[in-house]
Amino acid sequence: MFDQVAGAYDRTNDVLSLGQDRLWRIAATRAIDPKPGERILDLAAGTGASAVSLARSGADIVAADFSPGMIAEGERRYGRGAAGGGIPNIRFVEADATDLPFEDDAFDVVTISFGLRNVNDPKKALAEMLRVTAPGGRLLISEFSHPPLPAFAALYRFYNDRVLPRVARLVSSNAEAYDYLNESIRDWPDQRTLATWIREAGWTDVAHRDLSFGIVALHRAVKPRA
Repeated sequence: MFDQVAGAYDRTNDVLSLGQDRLWRIAATRAIDPKPGERILDLAAGTGASAVSLARSGADIVAADFSPGMIAEGERRYGRGAAGGGIPNIRFVEADATDLPFEDDAFDVVTISFGLRNVNDPKKALAEMLRVTAPGGRLLISEFSHPPLPAFAALYRFYNDRVLPRVARLVSSNAEAYDYLNESIRDWPDQRTLATWIREAGWTDVAHRDLSFGIVALHRAVKPRA
């Protein structure tokens, strides 16, 4: 499914989110606060939009995704073989978040944006992220969530149920994929439940911040040093 939508993925997300996805990406990059020379794993990186934002800091980015179609599109746009030479501090890797092909303690930061709910075993993925993060390293998860205000939550649900499918049919290369998107958002746990999963995986200093009235939440955590 993700292979099929790779070419128009970023444009479709921009339209369906009413441009909010750009603001969410900026907020995630600021929360990570990447530094030159840091090693950052960007999981569910898709076509590389979030990786590019992180790479501007001078950090070394591994952009990993389960979809070979997404990885191919990212390579075409930003890889070393891309027109104009690409971005040298981004490396694209096909990877399963529940069985990462990286050594223990390999990264200073691990981040995943709007992809954890698509993993078949998110709790196992959280444990894998912990394994590949260096002691004292950071986790940042951007994910759709549940607006806490009832009135706004009802408006958001109306948009997802009635408006989003119609717009997706106009702008997406695979409208059925966005039916799945709607279902996955609806079935995903709320902010407190995800925070509990993160703690249970072994992360500390777990906290979250709502964006866009709770449509999205940024979850932060740290790997213990001992």
